[in-house]
Amino acid sequence: MLQTQQPLVHIRTPTYKRGDALRRCLQSMVDQTWQNWVCDVYDDDPAQSGRKVVQGLGDARVHYNANVPQKFASRNIDACFSRDNPHDAQYFCVVEDDNLILPDFIRDNIRICNDHNVQIVFRNQLIEYASGTDHARLSETGILEEKYREGTYDPATFRLSLLADIGVSNGGLFWGSDAVTDLEIGVDCTATLQEYMRTYAITEPIYVALHPLAIWAENGKDTTRDLGNATSYLRRELDLKRAIQKLQRNAWRRGHTADFIKTDRFAFDPEKRATGLVKALISLNTGNALGLYQKLRLLARGLLIQTVGRTDDSLDHFIERHNGQI
Repeated sequence: MLQTQQPLVHIRTPTYKRGDALRRCLQSMVDQTWQNWVCDVYDDDPAQSGRKVVQGLGDARVHYNANVPQKFASRNIDACFSRDNPHDAQYFCVVEDDNLILPDFIRDNIRICNDHNVQIVFRNQLIEYASGTDHARLSETGILEEKYREGTYDPATFRLSLLADIGVSNGGLFWGSDAVTDLEIGVDCTATLQEYMRTYAITEPIYVALHPLAIWAENGKDTTRDLGNATSYLRRELDLKRAIQKLQRNAWRRGHTADFIKTDRFAFDPEKRATGLVKALISLNTGNALGLYQKLRLLARGLLIQTVGRTDDSLDHFIERHNGQI
């Protein structure tokens, strides 16, 4: 009876050839103190290796979906943020196959949505180092303590975090069916850039919850099947940094604050905030946060990125589409 009284949560899980990790990931859902959830697993392995894992779990709440044709990591992840609601769920989250959620993840995120009248929660995550090895270990603190303060952020302020950091991470997001923000990017780009763009897309209040109730695996090399990208590392890095630079400059235009470097709304170190301002070619007025040599070096790097880095029209269209929103 309790299960039918609880709002339904739709979990989306992208996976690719990591059977042991997927099994552990799905078990973390079974272990939730919140019982009314459903999970769609989206397997990008042409051999459909994830099917056996889902069948072996034996939980009717977990559904297997094979990607035909293959989407690659970035498209598979992005599709998990779709507005589609096939189960008529009230809440959503994305748990990638190598990540985990702790038992109270769903329950406490729903509590925050209700207590603080928000539709998006950004939850702190612990880091699992050397994931999938005998030396795996968890960090003592989460990834957000040195970045944010606990509480609700208006979207303009939250977007400014792009000047010092990536912003949201996929596994930390939890949102409701009434959310105004469209979290699906819909642009062919790397999974890393998607998170910067997802931060830029936030158009409503977002609550940052610092108690870590999720686990992020630090193994990025295993998830870089981005669109079958064959370009050189240097070219990818320059193009990524140019795209980030554009997002940073537009986030500043949309709602900057005069005391960005000093405001206590963020926990970022002032030097990190100032670095973003200079490298994004926004301002050299950073007070005592940076020395002259640091400013000149960052300015040179910013100019190099602006000159050599390349982006396509899809990013500009994305920015234009969101600039008319709050």
